[in-house]
This record gives sequence, C-alpha cells and structure tokens, in this order.
Amino acid sequence: MKNPIVGLAALIALIAVLIIGYSALFTVKQTEQALVVRLGAPVGAPVTEPGLHFKAPFIDTVISIDNRILDLENPSQEIIASDQKRLVVDAFARYRIKDALRFYQSVGSIPAANLQLTALLNASLRRVLGEVTFIQVVRDEREALMARIRDQLDKQANAYGIEVVDVRIRRADLPEQNSQAVYQRMQTERQREAAEFRAQGAQKAQEIRSKADREATVIVADANSQAEQIRGEGDGERNRIFAEAYSKDPQFFAFYRSMTAYDNALKSNDTRFVLRPDSDFFRFFSAPSGTPTAKSPQP
Repeated sequence: MKNPIVGLAALIALIAVLIIGYSALFTVKQTEQALVVRLGAPVGAPVTEPGLHFKAPFIDTVISIDNRILDLENPSQEIIASDQKRLVVDAFARYRIKDALRFYQSVGSIPAANLQLTALLNASLRRVLGEVTFIQVVRDEREALMARIRDQLDKQANAYGIEVVDVRIRRADLPEQNSQAVYQRMQTERQREAAEFRAQGAQKAQEIRSKADREATVIVADANSQAEQIRGEGDGERNRIFAEAYSKDPQFFAFYRSMTAYDNALKSNDTRFVLRPDSDFFRFFSAPSGTPTAKSPQP
C-alpha cells in the first residue's frame, strides 16, 4: 500500500510545477506588443511577435502596449490668427506607439500619453495657425497647414516613443457671435450688389429699348418716305399714260372717262341725281360720239 504522504507531496509538487509553468508563460496578441519588466526595470527588447513567450516566473511582469493606430480627440480651442480674427478650431490626431520601451519610461500609459499629446497639439495649433490669416486657414492653405502641424507634433512626440500618423482640422470657424455678424455683413453686401446689378440691367434695358424705338421710328419714316415717293412716281406715271392716251384718241379717252363716271355714280345705293336729259353728263346716251345733235327749229 502506497504511503499517502508521498502521494500528497507528489500532488503538491505537480501543482507547484503547474503554477511555475503558468507564471513563466505569457501571450502576445496580434494587436499588441509586450514589455517584460523585472523588479521595475525593463528586460530586453519589447516583444512584437504575436504568440506564446516565456519569462522568469514570479519576478518578471508583462506590460501590454497597444500596437494599433490610436485616436486623439482634442477639445475645441480658440485661436487668434495673424489678422487678429478669433477662430474656433476643432482638430484631432492619430498616432501609434513605435518604441514601447521609451513610451513606458516616459509616459507609462495611453491616458497619460493622450494628456501629453493634447498639450503638444494645442501648442502646435496656436503656433502654426497664429502665423497665417483666417482665409488661409479656412480655404487657401488648409492641407499645408495640417501637414506642418503634424510634422511639428511628430517631432515632439518622438521623445515619448510615439509616431504621429495624421493631424486633421475638423472645423475652423469664427465664434458664434462673430459668425452672425459676418453673415449679416455678407448678406447686406450681396443685397447691395444685387440691387446694383438690377439697376444696371434696367438702365441697359432702357437704353436698348430707346435705341430700338428710335431705329423703328427711323425705319418707318424711311418706309413712308419711300412709299410716298413711289406713290408719287406711280401717280405721275398714271397721269402721263392718261395724257398720252388722251393725246392719241381724245374722243375714246372722253368716252372711257364718261363710262368710268357712270360706273362710279350709277351704283345701287340711295344716291339720286336730278339732271336734265340734255345734260352734258348724259351726252353719250343721246349720241355714241358724245356730240349733241342739232335741235330742229321751232315752227
């Protein structure tokens, strides 16, 4: 029969081996890097390879540090530009820890690093944006200014083992009270320009209308003049033809004129003529030649 003391000792030894083995192993995730610290002092280089690793049991401590790109949200800051305009700037940054040992020795944790980077980012914003005008920040040189801020922040953060990946200005605008005043001034200026354009358009339209009326009057006057001239020439030609016809055959011309007079006078209307039968108007009724016949003498 086995001795129970031996079995208990073996069990205790097995448990101790398991505890020692468990404390000698640690796991590094894909998104992390690990720093082994022995009694407060770092041991070796940071562990960046994911997987299972070994350390001295009980005396070594493993500190996990995030290896991903981290966000730094910066609260809105009021900055004075070079043209003395106040700006409310809302910016953020992205960074990653490139040197875990230096990061641990300088700041120790991500919350402490965020506080330090926030102060550095605000200083860079004031330094860079204070050298340019409001228009350059808002419209003209925004990309270049963000690149300058990122370079300055990255240079300062290198002392903490941090690499600044990007800095972005989410919003840069005037304070609320200034924005309302600028908006009102812009609205007034646009209304003035619109009224000026309308006045210029009305003046131009009046000029075009007056010119068109003047040209129309000149064209109508020229047309009337030409019409009168042509009408006069036509009347003269008609009179010439009549005169020529009359000179060729005065008797036929007199007959034609009389027939035309009969046609115009003896129409079916209410006009009545009271004439003597031997009137000169009816001379072609009594004789085809229009010459009145001699009257027979009275006995």
